[in-house]
Amino acid sequence: MQILAEITQLNEEVIRLRRDFHQHPELGFKELRTSDIVFNYLQQLNVEVKRITRTGVVGTLYGKESGCTVMLRADMDALPVQEETNLPYQSAYPGIMHACGHDGHTAMLLVAAKVLAHHRDQIKGNIKFVFQPNEEGVAAIHMIEDGVLDDPKVDACLAIHLWTLIESGKVAITAGPVMAGTNHFILTIKGRGGHTATPQNSVDPILTAASIIQNVQAIQTREISVLQPTIIVFGKIEGGTTSNVIPDNVILKGTMRYLHETKGDSAETPKSRFERIIANTCRAYRAGYDLEFVSEHPTLVNDQALADLVKAVAQQVLGRRPKTSGLCDNIDSTESILPYVTMAGEDFAEFANRVPGVLYFVGAGNRQKQTDYPHHHARFNIDEDVLKLGVEMHVRTALRYLNAR
Repeated sequence: MQILAEITQLNEEVIRLRRDFHQHPELGFKELRTSDIVFNYLQQLNVEVKRITRTGVVGTLYGKESGCTVMLRADMDALPVQEETNLPYQSAYPGIMHACGHDGHTAMLLVAAKVLAHHRDQIKGNIKFVFQPNEEGVAAIHMIEDGVLDDPKVDACLAIHLWTLIESGKVAITAGPVMAGTNHFILTIKGRGGHTATPQNSVDPILTAASIIQNVQAIQTREISVLQPTIIVFGKIEGGTTSNVIPDNVILKGTMRYLHETKGDSAETPKSRFERIIANTCRAYRAGYDLEFVSEHPTLVNDQALADLVKAVAQQVLGRRPKTSGLCDNIDSTESILPYVTMAGEDFAEFANRVPGVLYFVGAGNRQKQTDYPHHHARFNIDEDVLKLGVEMHVRTALRYLNAR
């Protein structure tokens, strides 16, 4: 109960931190203010702290006894979204918003670090607190290249994602594929412009683009089993200047997502199938193309044994949570722990692809509080009552993992 009492006493602090981060959002690799706050906070805990990957921060807590190293990760970046929540702590920066819960992730992990630092004498091994920049831009791979999994070597990694599509206070933990591998692409169709009165003298990139948008849908319906979910969505089309001119080029931007593991650059991967159809469609229309994958990460696959450990901790935490907590009233712990899989992407997959890892969801959706808007929405917000639950899950999963070795 001592840990729970400490977390309860720190509840106002975690909310204050979250609101401060929310009011001062920063885009990927521009998290200068956030990074400084994190760095200074960890320093005050007598934790070894260093900068990494531009605006990233890593704090390492060494326990009383030697042992394994577990990594707890939070992401810090915001999104280029104009906030429409009208909260008292609404974003102070036009066109930038914490619309994915990263403000809460950062606040929860900071307070969890404070609690764990108070209990370092009870820790067998080490804990790395990793505050990642630019998750939306897939910066995890850069952190790995910069050595975040080394010195000391990380044996397991854990992360929480606050999730407004799940009821507040419920926890979703699933072993195996849980979040989609994602490829962000930019496709430029190269035609030959001209007058719309004489299209025979042109190579129409708009017509070519329309056919490509249709043709690549065959990948997810005719080439890959429906038991291996794959989604190709075009989110932006740029081309042309006026109604009676055929343009030279059209630019298409979108994402490809898949909830299965892919191997290398073989002809069977979604990426290879995608480019094959593009190349053949362009050839049929006499057009050229450039295809660039600007960022990507693999499918996030949760480790079975680690997922079982997190689930056991969640059963302990939710099983004795008082009904007066306001979370999951009249729902027992077994009903509060759910399976959940989504086609959203998460670059935590890069960490979990190298060491055993689990990302799990803490529900933050409450219709009465208007915190049930989807992620990346201009009115996105989280139920702050769940922040203390996230802190406790961080603390107890780290202790359970290390002290059970």
